[in-house]
Amino acid sequence: MIDQALMSDMLSPFWVSIKLASITTLCLLLFATPVAYWLAKPSRTQVGARLKVLLMGIIAMPLVLPPTVIGFYLLLLLSPSMGIGQWLNEHNISSLLFTFEGLVIGSIIYSLPFYIQPVYAQFLRIPRNVMDVAHLLEPSYLRRFIRVVLPQARVGIVLGSLISFAHTIGEFGVVLMIGGSISGETKVVSIAIYEQVEALNYEAAHIMSGLLIIMGVIMVALIASVSRMSQRSSS
Repeated sequence: MIDQALMSDMLSPFWVSIKLASITTLCLLLFATPVAYWLAKPSRTQVGARLKVLLMGIIAMPLVLPPTVIGFYLLLLLSPSMGIGQWLNEHNISSLLFTFEGLVIGSIIYSLPFYIQPVYAQFLRIPRNVMDVAHLLEPSYLRRFIRVVLPQARVGIVLGSLISFAHTIGEFGVVLMIGGSISGETKVVSIAIYEQVEALNYEAAHIMSGLLIIMGVIMVALIASVSRMSQRSSS
């Protein structure tokens, strides 16, 4: 049987993972949605079109690079001797390494393409005549974006949010590199499972893995349902 102390040690990483996934998804909703819309808008100049292609390539890097590579360069970027970490150190601001805030930054970068792609694709599906009418009826860019564009892209936004949340829950390499394994702070469930396996505590690893599988099945079912909605709306 598993005692209460071990049970608490198993539940804490789930809470950290869920909190990390929720905050990461919320940040992507607020900041990545306008970026996806800008990328989907037709470019007026050739330079603008090339800039968007370059930015799409940079955003997609987490899809092709190993998580440890991204985690390694984030580790350097946030270290006190260079990059953002050096600037924070010079201004007497606490380092982001091995903190929950640092995990959020890493998760946003690593999950960005998983959110951007479905939202970007949904923005592309908005009929041109809808946008033309919106331009005539609503001169304010911000109100037009909120009242017309976002409702038209709601399926893609929901789908991107679900995929980003599920992806963040399963993160390992990036969070291990920049967050370590601080209980209640940076120890997410994937790291906790790895540590239990290393300690040959297979019973605890089985329980946590089983809970993660159940969460995964639920998320996949939700993603599949939203994808079917998207297909029906586009047909």
